[in-house]
Amino acid sequence: MKFLLFPFLGLLSVVGCTGVAAQNYICYYDSGSYYRSGLTQMWKDHLEPALNVCTHLVYGYAGIQKGSFELLRLRGRFDKFRYSEITGISKKFSHLKVLLSVGGGRDVDEAHPNKYLEFLEANTTAQKNFIDSSINELKRKRFDGLDLAFQFPKNEPKKVNGPTGDFVVDPLAEQHKRQFTALVENLGNALRSANLTLSLTVLPNVNSTWYYDVSKLHPQVDFINLAAFDFITPLRNPEEADYTAPIFFKDEHNRLPYLNVDFQVNYWLQNGCPPNKLNLGMATYGQGWKMTSDSGQTSIPVVSRTNGPAPGGLLEDSLEWARWPELPGLFTWPDICEKLAKNSSAPLRQVTDLTKKYGNYAIRPANEGGENGMWLSFDGPDFAGVKATYAKGRNLGGMAIFDLSYDDYRGLCTGQKFPTLQAIKDVMG
Repeated sequence: MKFLLFPFLGLLSVVGCTGVAAQNYICYYDSGSYYRSGLTQMWKDHLEPALNVCTHLVYGYAGIQKGSFELLRLRGRFDKFRYSEITGISKKFSHLKVLLSVGGGRDVDEAHPNKYLEFLEANTTAQKNFIDSSINELKRKRFDGLDLAFQFPKNEPKKVNGPTGDFVVDPLAEQHKRQFTALVENLGNALRSANLTLSLTVLPNVNSTWYYDVSKLHPQVDFINLAAFDFITPLRNPEEADYTAPIFFKDEHNRLPYLNVDFQVNYWLQNGCPPNKLNLGMATYGQGWKMTSDSGQTSIPVVSRTNGPAPGGLLEDSLEWARWPELPGLFTWPDICEKLAKNSSAPLRQVTDLTKKYGNYAIRPANEGGENGMWLSFDGPDFAGVKATYAKGRNLGGMAIFDLSYDDYRGLCTGQKFPTLQAIKDVMG
């Protein structure tokens, strides 16, 4: 059996839309930021300037226990204390809803890499264990709801001069779609009875046609956060660099038509998801490739003959790698801002997307010895405003920020804290 990545979908017009203005500010906060050191370590108090804007704080991440499939605190006693500390924030910010997210790429079980599929295939007792244990934990720690960021298999990346990625990564995808729908229906009913919120996070490069029955899912959840970024990354696509989160399809260089924001949004809307339930997710970080002497000097994407992730910035030297690793090639907004500064020791040259369709990037060609080259794709505060304009024009429910700890929460760049989040608010109002 073969599954196509996506059916062909026509584009919907972005202009001329009217109706309810976007109003959700979904802010993700990864507890892993607590385990960094130096200027990248984020404490609870750092959150406060953002929480005046955020309508929802999605705190991650919890997991599921192999075998019993109960909700799992990934950090044991730390989570027991931290959960209460985080939900206590709402005492100061009464408008804020705090959700606990499950999965999110953090629930790593090397012995059971397909644990989330195994959970779907398990018996009804396993499903009941998850639902009951989730409600107990949410109530005990005073969370307002649960976010499902299940780690389903990702579509294969596009290969350079090879197949285009439409491989079958899950032969039982149709079965798993039905099972996930049944879980969400039962979980949604149980959470509503407990006066708790349920949201769904669609992780990057998880094929929506494989796992999400849109027409049956959207009535069961309060909102859906579409992580529409990291379509291309230096880990998935080490030999060529390109825009990581373009809004629209740029029909050049054999690009795949579904690797853009507009296609992903259209899929959910055309399959019946109400616009006001869909939040557009964007990253507050950039992705950097190492350019080689064969990558050329113009650096107009697609940039060929790159050599995987570029050496990282502040994050690379501040992490307890064995406990909470970040992705190589990932650069926070303060990292990017510093590298764009003229007084930087090795500055990058920014190329601004004047069309406002694809994204900004910055470059530093490799030297004569083939070293120190970098190609960096990012949105930043300016393009965050562009994406907020797109979301508002499509009458979407709002924006989802992945995540607060990668924004400039200290105000290191210009003195303004959380500039990406603020840029979104400036557009949405």
